Amino acid sequence: MAAALEDRRAYDIAEHARRHARVARLMPAAEWDVHYELVGAIEALKRERNAVVLAHNYQRPEIFHGVADFVGDSLELARKAAQSEADVIVMCGVRFMAETAKLLSPQRTVLLPDLEAGCSLADSITPGDVRALRRGHPGVPVVCYVNTSAAVKNECDACCTSSNAQLVVESFGVPEVILVPDEYLAAHVASRTHVRVIPWGGHCEVHERFTGAEVREFRESARAYVLAHPECPRDVQEAADFVGSTSGMIAALEQAQPERAVLITECSMADNIAGAFPGTDFLRPCNLCPHMQRITLAGVRASLEHLAPAIEVPEEIAAGARRAVQRMLDASRPRGT
Repeated sequence: MAAALEDRRAYDIAEHARRHARVARLMPAAEWDVHYELVGAIEALKRERNAVVLAHNYQRPEIFHGVADFVGDSLELARKAAQSEADVIVMCGVRFMAETAKLLSPQRTVLLPDLEAGCSLADSITPGDVRALRRGHPGVPVVCYVNTSAAVKNECDACCTSSNAQLVVESFGVPEVILVPDEYLAAHVASRTHVRVIPWGGHCEVHERFTGAEVREFRESARAYVLAHPECPRDVQEAADFVGSTSGMIAALEQAQPERAVLITECSMADNIAGAFPGTDFLRPCNLCPHMQRITLAGVRASLEHLAPAIEVPEEIAAGARRAVQRMLDASRPRGT
């Protein structure tokens, strides 16, 4: 108890209040204070371990605003961690994100607070499936979405994110490209490029639950600005005002500054960014990712205390997976730099 109280005192009260201000629209001060002791303990452990905490946009607000050093989408987080001087990286996200962080920071300890935090989309394809696609389409390059395991990335020519998928697909300069595993992202890219995109039938269990009828209802009855993730079905994409990645959604909101908005994605994201848009009323069609919700403050503290569970990627897999990620980074780098 004494140690817990000391950790709590060590956590700056002003900083605690500042972080609560970001979620004041969602969480009363009394609820925020419930997290105070855990947040203080985590902050002390971060200093002791020289650790950084990464929080995906879909994380719980108390993690996103309470203990995260870097927030954003999965690849952005891995890159920021690699650029830091931390010895330990805690990924508050799902397993493929922790693997990507390990690929970019192979000499560092990468922790995932709950090994059961998986991803239905990543689980929708295996390395054997990629090899079968190659046999069926000889010579056609294979691009895999970042939402895949390191083992799948190892079988592919390049990786991509939802924001740079079209750029990566077109970077090969060939008439057709295989894009796995998300069927709806592949359809979105195909609608915007001259390249023939060969898809795989993988889906995200959160995004595929949305419907075009829901989107039209929000637009018509609530007069809301609708932003949809490209992992959503095509009828959702076609009914939305904007389709793009989580970072793209934030940029679109900054430009549009709508009175009402609906983010057709995992609903924690609206909670996490609401404080940055005080003039916008966010309507929440709440589909939560059960895998993201497995990450808790208690789990983050335990992982830092025990330096476990640690993510390892065998080098025979990591080498090819790292090449696929690097191919994406090269394709996305501005020419002349």
